[in-house]
Amino acid sequence: MRLSDIIEEFLKEMIAENNENELEIQRNELANHFSCAPSQINYVLTTRFTTDKGYYIESRRGGGGCIRIRKVEYHESEKSPFINSIIDRIKNSITYDAGCKIVDGLLDMNLLTAREGAIIKACINDRTLLYAADRRNEIRAEILKSTLIVLLV
Repeated sequence: MRLSDIIEEFLKEMIAENNENELEIQRNELANHFSCAPSQINYVLTTRFTTDKGYYIESRRGGGGCIRIRKVEYHESEKSPFINSIIDRIKNSITYDAGCKIVDGLLDMNLLTAREGAIIKACINDRTLLYAADRRNEIRAEILKSTLIVLLV
């Protein structure tokens, strides 16, 4: 297991232990705990704790770099803004890897079943879109948006 994976799991466990789904940490203290550079902590935060995975990050500079990680809870009454934020993230074009990250985030939030996630990934993979060649990412974006709207509304 890579250090990034270990740091991610550590932070997720700490968030889960906190009843408010929020965690405030010092970047330097966390880096010292894992014997790594603070930039490694930044990498984990920017790649593993994104809004499409259900997290909101606040960062304050100075004094060791305090970071607040908030797990966004999904509520039925907030479907529209939530779906709109995903659609905004997809835009008019998306790569397979970026599409999979969105699907994985929704799986982590229990908004999709494993089967639904697998079906979506099959629909947007490069083999399925083989004949779309130069428009592959645009078609993938439309398929992903349409599918998620049907499943999440």
